[in-house]
Amino acid sequence: MSQNKQRYTITAALPYTNGPIHIGHLAGVYVPADIYARYLRLTGNDVAFMCGSDEHGVAIPMRAKKEGVSPQDIIDKYHGIIKKSFEDFGISFDNYSRTSAEIHHKTASDFFKKLYEDGEFVEEVTEQLYDAEADQFLADRFVVGTCPKCGHEEAYGDQCENCGSSLSGTELINPKSKITGNVPTLKQTKHWFLPLDKYSDFLNEWIVEGHKKDWKPNVHGQVKSWVDDGLRPRAVTRDLDWGIPVPVEGAEGKVLYVWFDAPIGYISATKEWAAREGKDWEPYWKDENTKLVHFIGKDNIVFHCIIFPSMLKAHGDYILPDNVPANEFLNLEGNKLSTSKNWAVWLHEYLEDFPGKEDVLRYTLTANAPESKDNDFTWKDFQTRNNSELVAILGNFINRVIVLTHKYYDGIVPESAGNYEELEQVKHFPDVIASSIERYRFREASQELMNLARLGNKFLQDNEPWKKIKEDPETVKGIMYVALQIASAIAVLSEPFLPFTANKLKNMLSLDTDLGWNDISTKYILIPTGHKINPAELLFDKIDDKTIQAQLDKLEATKKANEAANRVPDPQKEIATFDDFTKLDLRVGTIIEAEKVRKTKKLLKLTVDTGLDKRTIVSGIAESFTPEEVIGKRVTVLINLAPRAFKKAKADSQGMILMTETPEGKLVFVNPDEDNVKNGETIN
Repeated sequence: MSQNKQRYTITAALPYTNGPIHIGHLAGVYVPADIYARYLRLTGNDVAFMCGSDEHGVAIPMRAKKEGVSPQDIIDKYHGIIKKSFEDFGISFDNYSRTSAEIHHKTASDFFKKLYEDGEFVEEVTEQLYDAEADQFLADRFVVGTCPKCGHEEAYGDQCENCGSSLSGTELINPKSKITGNVPTLKQTKHWFLPLDKYSDFLNEWIVEGHKKDWKPNVHGQVKSWVDDGLRPRAVTRDLDWGIPVPVEGAEGKVLYVWFDAPIGYISATKEWAAREGKDWEPYWKDENTKLVHFIGKDNIVFHCIIFPSMLKAHGDYILPDNVPANEFLNLEGNKLSTSKNWAVWLHEYLEDFPGKEDVLRYTLTANAPESKDNDFTWKDFQTRNNSELVAILGNFINRVIVLTHKYYDGIVPESAGNYEELEQVKHFPDVIASSIERYRFREASQELMNLARLGNKFLQDNEPWKKIKEDPETVKGIMYVALQIASAIAVLSEPFLPFTANKLKNMLSLDTDLGWNDISTKYILIPTGHKINPAELLFDKIDDKTIQAQLDKLEATKKANEAANRVPDPQKEIATFDDFTKLDLRVGTIIEAEKVRKTKKLLKLTVDTGLDKRTIVSGIAESFTPEEVIGKRVTVLINLAPRAFKKAKADSQGMILMTETPEGKLVFVNPDEDNVKNGETIN
């Protein structure tokens, strides 16, 4: 556990401003980073927690083209949504910046010029993929094709999201332009490359050998694989009109590669923060005693553990990361999260749907974090974590303690009576939780916090103060005194995981604001005798099945929309002659009566006025329409279809109503629009 004050620079991966934040981003990067930063502050360390919007990725102009707006419109829109979502969710960045800021453009340009002037780049004319129709080189995500490493058919020009391999567009098999769909050609262009092969020995000594025991196996293994495979020069410029212009002569129409520019965003965000706070930024990036920690997802390992360190090494005066605790991926209800397919739980929507339940999502994502393997978020697990753990264990203990203290002592902490081993047990929890956090085992740490609440619940259950209050009131004073000490410890130790809950609990207990993490293990009294606490508030409440079903229904609608969007039209049926067509008697009709067929899910029994007669038609539309909704509907009816008996409807169906499906999979009637078309009119 951290005892002496230490300086930390903590970074969280810069999110692309091509869409909002979803739970995969939170679980992989932002929640663990925030837990770590909050813990370090509580233990008295000097922390600079930096992040910001990455506004120069190729995904930005792609989204702009799709929406028919400018890239600036896109970054302004999503930067605002993302920043507010983080604030509302309690992510405690010391600074959340953006790469379109002037200070970032200057910092990134100066960084490039320093390496350029020191001769650290290799200038080469190479052949790159080019879309003649769009008159544009196809950088990164403007091209898609088959991954040469794993065979995935939707790999991008910079990375395969299936196997995680970093690629270049020219490596793709069967590449296609994302702009026009055309097969690109090769065209010569000049670019500047960072010779990563020059840093192979340094990376091997620093990470492969130097961090084989203290870095996560997934991080160490991926870096070792890259180094063993042989590093090659990496282009740090692109042919694009969106980004930071390359600041040297002869580079017109070129910008800095986003993965050169983006990690420098951590540095520029620190500069911006230091200027605002009246601090010196340099110790946070150039003092060897500072610990630099990058929180990222596994798809960013190569950039943070090979490319960025090589850039820092080339610059010559920056520290290197102490650790890069990359997480694996989080899936949603068994399927991979996808921004483009809208298969996600978006943070800003969650905050609207579940007001006041920020900590429930934080806890669920931490307790199920993809720290060593891909994990799956399900709404049922979310409900269970809330109802069975937060409500039934943590919330239940706190509520009983506060309510009983007010009931027995008017909210005043009683005097201690007797010795209880639980007070000594509480003192071990700060070190146990800290050990897990400092080893980046946040799941484990969250469960140790829950174990403290379990200790409190068991203590109350074993001692049953509600039974002893009349016969032995002095003993009950001691029981409640101990329970209040446990509650106070929870109020402090829960802050990294449940900041909103911790704040509410501190207010309920009216705790000394100076009470810190280390006090839990050193102080015997956390809340003194005679101290007045405030009335109880519910920390958590149960989430019902109806609320969860609404979220599942939303996902089901998304799934149907995706299936509809990707659905290939049915092939043409065999040729019909004109005589075949003329046999069909299609008429305009109106539904005048409708009822649900008992003991069936799909069937409605309809009476339809065809203009010739009023006939019964049994239709399988009950899952899409109620009887009340269809009465009065004008419809197209095939009236000369051979009758078909329906036993449960106790009727013969004498025709068929024409229906079709929308792209979202919703049934709709094929009906005549003109009001002056009468029932019985023939449709030719």
